[in-house]
Amino acid sequence: MNSSRASGILLHPTSLPGPFGVGDLGPEAYAFANFLVASGQSLWQVLPLGPTGYGDSPYACYSAFAGNTLLISPEQLLNEGLLAKEDLATIPASSPGLVDFESVHKSKNALLSRSFQWFKQTNDAELRGAFQAFCQHHASWLDDYALFRALKDVHGGVAWNEWEASLVRREPAALAQANERLQEQIEAQRFNQFLFFKQWFALKDYCNARGIKLIGDIPIFVAQDSADVWTNPDQFKLDENGVPRVVAGVPPDYFSTTGQLWGNPLYNWDRMLADGFRWWIQRVRATLQTVDIVRIDHFRGFAACWEIPGGDKTAERGRWVEAPGRELFTAIRTALGELPIIAEDLGVITPDVESLRDDCGFPGMRVLQFDFTSDTKNIDLPHNYHKNVVVYTGTHDNDTTVGWFSSIAGAGSTRSAEQIDLERKRCLRYLNTDGKEIHWDFMRAVLASVANKAIVPLQDLLGLGTEARMNLPNSMSGNWVWRFKAGALTHEIGARLKELTQLYGRDNEIGDRIASAVSPA
Repeated sequence: MNSSRASGILLHPTSLPGPFGVGDLGPEAYAFANFLVASGQSLWQVLPLGPTGYGDSPYACYSAFAGNTLLISPEQLLNEGLLAKEDLATIPASSPGLVDFESVHKSKNALLSRSFQWFKQTNDAELRGAFQAFCQHHASWLDDYALFRALKDVHGGVAWNEWEASLVRREPAALAQANERLQEQIEAQRFNQFLFFKQWFALKDYCNARGIKLIGDIPIFVAQDSADVWTNPDQFKLDENGVPRVVAGVPPDYFSTTGQLWGNPLYNWDRMLADGFRWWIQRVRATLQTVDIVRIDHFRGFAACWEIPGGDKTAERGRWVEAPGRELFTAIRTALGELPIIAEDLGVITPDVESLRDDCGFPGMRVLQFDFTSDTKNIDLPHNYHKNVVVYTGTHDNDTTVGWFSSIAGAGSTRSAEQIDLERKRCLRYLNTDGKEIHWDFMRAVLASVANKAIVPLQDLLGLGTEARMNLPNSMSGNWVWRFKAGALTHEIGARLKELTQLYGRDNEIGDRIASAVSPA
């Protein structure tokens, strides 16, 4: 991966402002890209872009290949003649600071249905040709995904392993009958994916032309209720009814005293090894066509996975089971060439994980919030960084910097009042600050560090507290809903960020050249 110094912002598109209840790929996404350029940034990191399932977590998607159609911009569809103004007037009012996913799914699905009807009536040969080309190019995953979503709808949303046995087992006759019976619904699903990728690649081209690279995210595991597991059951450790025999998670850690029970099915690595990791190569290839750099979540799972018996209610009874990560990444590199991958190597990291990461040449991660839990040898302290790491003030799983600094012991906390006080004092001493602008202190520390890449969640740039936290691991509600409000990204914030970025040699040179070219003489 390119080793030049750079910095950027972590912001999932659902957190953008806008009038339709959830952030999307419309005008506000382009405005945010412009802000990145103006503030000297060259990286925009997002969470997984797939269609979210239960709980609306981007880490539990219906497909590892498809896009999240909630992100489709109605304004762009209006501009392309695929919606009418009166269609947009049907969107209900929503909170400017939070996503109501239940309401948004209903309103966006209704708009997409109208857009599909407009498409069926259009005589635009270029648009129809582009749609057909898209369907042909992505048929390897699109056909199964479209059928999967159509079948989920007619089954009231229940998981695929609760459908008729003939569909669970994917008997050819049953699939052929479903394809014929649900032809209209399947075509609509294909069309929705066409719209998502059309808008996404337009935004990506806009960003790339201005010196901004997009960092995507591949969760190591996929959701049980997904097209991936339904169409590739032999690649996972399932019983004869499609139920996982073992599931994924992590042991007790910083975030939870009982560990994290994710519930994803675990891979049948023997089967994957036997077929040359076909599915993984397809997955990484598709993702690298969508983004410029990939962060692989839970990288330690490629050395060994925490296997939890299916049916357990916590992650405490798991065991570590080795995974063929070295063989996997060798096969991917052989197929795709050099891999611009960031290894999320947080949590319980053992020498075998470090060896795998370093032998692959992948940069690991450092999180400044983790710096103050021990002594000066803590690898998350900036004086212990090396160049080949990506450093964060915090991640989507952390509290915001202001929230972390202001935290107190309480129900659900894994830190005592004494520990919190000790960490806070260490933080103030290390950063030589009074803590009045702790988020700027954190940003200065990561931008000044030797690490090649530095990423700041937008919540930290804005100095927001716990109310803006994106996710609380091992919790079941209230996650992924945060949005920033229009007007929050002021000129003053951008100018201050750019000053720090330039001071520490991370400025977006392409963006500067473009800005200079369009500035008045």
